[in-house]
Amino acid sequence: MAHVVTSPCFGCKYTDCVVVCPVEAFREGEQMLYIEPDVCIDCGACEPECPVSAIYYEDDVPEDQRPFIALNAEMSKACPPIYQKREPLAGRPD
Repeated sequence: MAHVVTSPCFGCKYTDCVVVCPVEAFREGEQMLYIEPDVCIDCGACEPECPVSAIYYEDDVPEDQRPFIALNAEMSKACPPIYQKREPLAGRPD
């Protein structure tokens, strides 16, 4: 099992979660972040750091967000790793 980034991340891409990940499991897409499930050790450090509550333990992902489990697995293979905090996207919700 792993943690999963869900739709609240789309369009804001806060990176507070990235800097607390001990195994560098985050990947950066154009509009949101993803977690590489094969790298995530399920420590949970990222979950409380997300200011938009977009990160869930895989078994706790809300029903309407369950497609993000497969999306994280797919996109994390195609997107580059992100290791440092960056500015969120300009159009993020406040």
